[in-house]
Amino acid sequence: MASRNYKALIATASVPLIMTLGNSILIPVLPTLQRVLKVSSLQISMLITVYSVAAILMIPLAGYLSDRFGRKRIMIPSLIIAGVGGLVSGLAPLFAGEAVYGVILAGRLIQGIGAAGAAPIVMPLVGDMYKSEKEVSGALGIVETSNTLGKVVSPILGALLALWTWTALFLSIPIFCLVSILLILFFIHVPSRDNKQQAQSIRDFVATLVKTAKAEGRWLSAIFIIGATAMLVLFGVLFYLSEVLEEVYKMTGVLKGAMLAIPLSALCLSSYLSGKWIGESKPHMKWVSLIGLALLTAALIVIASTESQAIWLLFLCMGVGGIGIGAALPCMDALITEGIDKEQRGTVTSLYSSMRFIGVAAGPPLVSIGMSRFPDWLFYGLAGLTILSILYGLVAIKPGDGSESDREPAPARLQQSKSPT
Repeated sequence: MASRNYKALIATASVPLIMTLGNSILIPVLPTLQRVLKVSSLQISMLITVYSVAAILMIPLAGYLSDRFGRKRIMIPSLIIAGVGGLVSGLAPLFAGEAVYGVILAGRLIQGIGAAGAAPIVMPLVGDMYKSEKEVSGALGIVETSNTLGKVVSPILGALLALWTWTALFLSIPIFCLVSILLILFFIHVPSRDNKQQAQSIRDFVATLVKTAKAEGRWLSAIFIIGATAMLVLFGVLFYLSEVLEEVYKMTGVLKGAMLAIPLSALCLSSYLSGKWIGESKPHMKWVSLIGLALLTAALIVIASTESQAIWLLFLCMGVGGIGIGAALPCMDALITEGIDKEQRGTVTSLYSSMRFIGVAAGPPLVSIGMSRFPDWLFYGLAGLTILSILYGLVAIKPGDGSESDREPAPARLQQSKSPT
């Protein structure tokens, strides 16, 4: 059983790894793509944004369908769709003529639709697979580490593929998706769906979801905001670093990819350790996430207030910021997964994933605009967003210590050591 669970966890973690590769792999070569496609900086940032916008719109539907029909039945077709999107973008130069950029955007849109039905369902799937909260927290830490590992590997892999041809960045996506599909088919065996749950109408489901939002909307909204803010800052700063390394420090190719991997490696290690350490403690989840955001805020303020543009200082600060983001994300994943009933888990966690994708979508274009119009205030603005997230999380997330119940029904669910089954 332990061996099977281990294999199932690897198969599950492959989905966020591959979906992250499919998006982040473009970041180190965005300036190169901008020159090849002859478009503006804002237009090239849309290759990241359109993927995320498609996911934002489709994720809630995918979450509902996964709750009703089963996780695997939604994840596998979604991975196929993501692979098709990669093919469309990669083959665009062969048939699109002068409309190459538009066809690549369309392919990224298709890829984002596929991503909506794959990566966001991983969190409720983990909740279905494990019995205890400690197991769920540890597994979510692995999943978040896998997500981050994709961000670490993607700059180097993207730079290596670009040495061959830039279309390989897109054509590699269906190969990645096929690997994940095979792992899911062979190793993931989830509990059978409840017939009553399958027969639940959309009206009844929406009514239940509205009731959940009223009862628990305060702490859920705080987690949503923290997740969105973390991803906005992360992808915005990665876009910034990619531009600065190439334009200011004249770093290109694999060297630039390796440099981008440095802060992401800190994020990856922090995610793993955070998921292992928090266990079942809801207070730990809250405070580790807020302290992580405080580290990120401090790093952003140092960058903004320091006149020196020394590369070592930039990467030191981003390493600290990466540690902060890595500490926060598994905590948010665990709080939301363990605090929601199984019947609504897929949809609620998918809404959370939508918020994270909003951050991914907003980060690159906002930073692109900030770099050109408000360069002196860019990092102060990002720090302001993280400060607001900390303050709201501090007030809204109120887990107990597990020994006594809360007076309010919303946080009470967070406090109880409740099995996800």
